Amino acid sequence: MGARIWIFAVVVALFLSLPSSSSAQDLQIVNAERRIDLSSHIVKAFLTLKVENIGKAPAADMLLAFPPTQIKQLSMVQALAITGKKKKKAYLPLDVKPTEQPDAPNDTGYFLVTFATPLAPGETVTLEVLYILTHSLEPFPSEITQSEAQLVYYRDSAVILSPYHIKQQTTFFKTPSARVESFTSVEPANRAGKEIKYGPYEDRAPYSYAPVIVHFENNSPFAVVEELVREIEISHWGSVQVTENYRLTHGGARHKGVFSRVDYQSRRSISGSSSFNGLLAVLPPRVNSVYYRDDIGNISTSHLRTGFKKSELEFEPRYPLFGGWRATFIIGYRVPLEDYLFEAPDGRRYLNFTFGCPLVETIVNKLTIKVVLPEGSKDPSAVLPFTVNQDLQVKYSYLDIVGRTVVVLQKDNVVPTHNVPFQVYYTFKPIYMLAEPFMLVSAFFFVFVASLAYVHIDLNIVKK
Repeated sequence: MGARIWIFAVVVALFLSLPSSSSAQDLQIVNAERRIDLSSHIVKAFLTLKVENIGKAPAADMLLAFPPTQIKQLSMVQALAITGKKKKKAYLPLDVKPTEQPDAPNDTGYFLVTFATPLAPGETVTLEVLYILTHSLEPFPSEITQSEAQLVYYRDSAVILSPYHIKQQTTFFKTPSARVESFTSVEPANRAGKEIKYGPYEDRAPYSYAPVIVHFENNSPFAVVEELVREIEISHWGSVQVTENYRLTHGGARHKGVFSRVDYQSRRSISGSSSFNGLLAVLPPRVNSVYYRDDIGNISTSHLRTGFKKSELEFEPRYPLFGGWRATFIIGYRVPLEDYLFEAPDGRRYLNFTFGCPLVETIVNKLTIKVVLPEGSKDPSAVLPFTVNQDLQVKYSYLDIVGRTVVVLQKDNVVPTHNVPFQVYYTFKPIYMLAEPFMLVSAFFFVFVASLAYVHIDLNIVKK
């Protein structure tokens, strides 16, 4: 009997020593600094959190909280743990996943950050968090003329929404210019040039919230791609063909009144300051056969610069884009096969390409990437560092018999931070490369035999 009690006590002790999911009472934030960059239409927020475990058990993770309005606008959340000091400082990526809490107040959304190693009682860890918001700048007024500057609202909180007690915190807002029409004052608050500072605030309870509105000028290009379809076609005969179909719009304040080309050309900085007529696309190195066209035909207002690390395509639509205006166009190019197709140790082949949109500082509402594999490819699979919708389709091209497998990747609310490499694995037997040449040779041989037979066969009824 005593042995059983001893074994039970050991099991309970081991169970209690395991790291558990931390609650709001187990952790506290000693110091928090938040910097929100409002210089473009893509809002970037940088959080520096010093987290302390005040519980009695190791903590394996922590929660990041967001108001319901921001959850719909969140494009990406990343977290890094800082290890070491000064010159030996290193950044360790942490796993971040959306999660739900049954007792979430006011429809608060959560992301779960898993520590690299469980945080022991009394220990602290410093985290760097980046989250990106899209469509969070509201034009006000919603309509402007050609000569007016664009003013926008940004709504947030002067204090950080968190399920943990925060001992001290400060928030900074950085605007693109010094023209700030107004901002909500939550003392202590002050403005100096392009920066608005809220805080420091001390001993804020969990889920504290102090709504603020910043009304400021923002004439940066509000380039929004409503839909982008990228087709990447692999040919084992030496190249990868990329075709990109864009549906671009200006997502800022809608243009009202008439458009004067004379004023636009003569006073560009005043007349049409909120518009844009030039775009930059970052393409892979060693691109060739680049073209830029729309439904009318080829567009000549483009310039390509190639390099060893990247290529840059500067181009202009047929007309400048004001708020609410749209443009559709196609960009196509080829890249060498040996730069992007490799063989895995298990014998599979895989394509290593860049996800996202090549256009700089652009939001993509809906991105679809179609990777067209060679005919005869089997067992396709895609590997990405974030969640996307995946599907398989079949495409028929010249001389295809069973069709080509197409791996379809779809993701909404894409920003330039999503431009990271991804891989598509598949198996392929080299014998399939001879299928199309064999069909061509067979067709020519059949025509030759038919012509030879037609010449030598006598079809006359009467013998000569």
